[in-house]
Amino acid sequence: MRGVGGVADEVLRVVLIGGTSNTGKSAVAGRVAERLGFECRSTDALARHPGRPWPAPGWEVPLHVAEHYRALTVEELTASVLAHYAWLRPRIEEIVAERSAGGGGPGLVLEGSALRPADMARLVGPGTAAVWLAADEAVIRERIRRGGRYAEAGEDGRYLMDKFLARSVRYQELMSAELDPLGPVRFDAGDGRSADELADAVLAALAERWPVTGAG
Repeated sequence: MRGVGGVADEVLRVVLIGGTSNTGKSAVAGRVAERLGFECRSTDALARHPGRPWPAPGWEVPLHVAEHYRALTVEELTASVLAHYAWLRPRIEEIVAERSAGGGGPGLVLEGSALRPADMARLVGPGTAAVWLAADEAVIRERIRRGGRYAEAGEDGRYLMDKFLARSVRYQELMSAELDPLGPVRFDAGDGRSADELADAVLAALAERWPVTGAG
């Protein structure tokens, strides 16, 4: 019997959640991990590519991050992040192999844009399932602008947010072409459902095909 993106004859140990920026991966992953009793990790913690180019409370955008988005074209920005994700691939494969093998510890929910669909398809198998979150450009735009307080930003700040948006949308376009029946199952993260409701949908899909376990 096939699981979500793979074979379901083994106990589920790893859930991979991919998607472009601002599709709600972190929120959904946290809820899925809590419900399963799994650990939750982000690929961002492995090595961070230049982050979001807008300030947050207690944090200002580093000069090198602003210059990264200011100086590069959208295609160059996309190529840069794809190269970064390729560099992370061996470490991601190592983590998935360790956790899917079991060993008595908790399972793992691993989320991040670095989880490309084609790579996820290769990782899916005994003990590992994968899902992909996607959203329309308008939804991603609204979330980025809300998070970056676009209306209050200056001209340069809005320009940097727009470049980040364009890169995020372009990445999603490229990754959509990699989705196939053997890879991650797609969920619409922009259809008005809350993070809790999306997590419920992911868990329901998992439960249809996989026996799951928490810690141990």
